[in-house]
Formats: sequence, structure tokens, C-alpha cells
Amino acid sequence: MNVRSLAAATAAAVIYAAAVGAQAQEVNIYNARHYGTDQQLWDAFTKETGIAVNVVEANHDELIQRLEAEGANSPADIFITVDAGRLALAAEKNLFESVKSPVLEADVPAHLRHPDGLWYGLAMRARVLVYDKERVNPTELSTYEDLADPKYAGKIVVRSSTNVYNLSLMGSIIAADGPEKAEAWASGPATRRSTEQSLMRKAGRIGFSKKSV
Repeated sequence: MNVRSLAAATAAAVIYAAAVGAQAQEVNIYNARHYGTDQQLWDAFTKETGIAVNVVEANHDELIQRLEAEGANSPADIFITVDAGRLALAAEKNLFESVKSPVLEADVPAHLRHPDGLWYGLAMRARVLVYDKERVNPTELSTYEDLADPKYAGKIVVRSSTNVYNLSLMGSIIAADGPEKAEAWASGPATRRSTEQSLMRKAGRIGFSKKSV
């Protein structure tokens, strides 16, 4: 399989594809993003290089399953998704080919790319806290660690703890605070009870929620 994976941004991915396959007449992209502006990137790339861009759009899991089913016969050149957790999953399934590019290595910091060049993260999103200013004092809530405060128990709406976004969030807390503090945070009365299903039934008590933008 000849898949080059990129976390979110597309411009550098397409530029890279042109650099490694300058004589190619088309680039095949499996895209799990949902931004309409991506088409402008494809069009600009084709205008500059003459190389056609073929895009298959679906959700992340569907595209990973498709790559698995196609195996070595997959036509995909680039896989674009969001969240490093999904990239890690696909990498574990041995779906990616290592890429070494001076351009990507110069533009993408080492901590935002796979050490063996299996994927490159080229964009980041803010994962922000959204709260009711009449119920939450902003001076008491500035980090995700603050969510473990017992006073927030039963007042948080968040995706399931098994969702890949929250798995990545947990990974970032482990990296920042260490495994022991991360475990204590996840086991706290507020964060432990903050599952999507249980709290949606208590919508009248909700003070704030998490949202990626």
C-alpha cells in the first residue's frame, strides 16, 4: 500500500505528493475532513501542477476499513484525517508507508510527526471549554485539570470516555502531568461521572461542556 498520512492540513500533503511523484498525472486522496475549503486547495494544486486530484470522502473509520480491505491494491496516495488517535490506530494496522521528506521535516516539528515518518500533523484545533458564565466562575476554570474539582460533579457534558478525542485528551494529560496524576484526574468524582449518556438526562443541571473548534 502506498498511503501517505497527514493529520489535518492538506496543502503540504499535496505539495509533498507532487514532489515525490512529479511525473504522476493524478493524486488519490482519502479524506475524512469536512471542510468545504479543501476543494480550493485541490483546485489550486491542479492549476499549478497539472496533476488531477481525486478525492474519496467518508468518515475516519470507514476510510480505515477501506484501506484495510484494499490492502496492497489500494489506489490511495494520501490519507487525511483528524486527531492523532486515529493516525495511531491506522499505523498499528500497518496501513502507512514511511515518508522521508526534507520539506515536511523542516516544516513539521518533531513532536507533531511520527518518528519513523508514518504520519505528519500539519494543523491543530483548539479544544476549548464552553460554559455558562452565570454558573461558572471563569477564574476557577482555566485548564482541563480543573474539571476534576468535585464541585463540577454532575455538571459536565462530554463525549464518551472511549471516544478517540477523549483518549487523545487523556494522553495529553499523561504527557503533561504524569500517569499517576492523570489517573487521579480521571478517577475524580467529577470527571469519572462525566459521560455523555448519564449527563444528557440531567440537562437542566449542566454548567458547561467541551467543544473542539
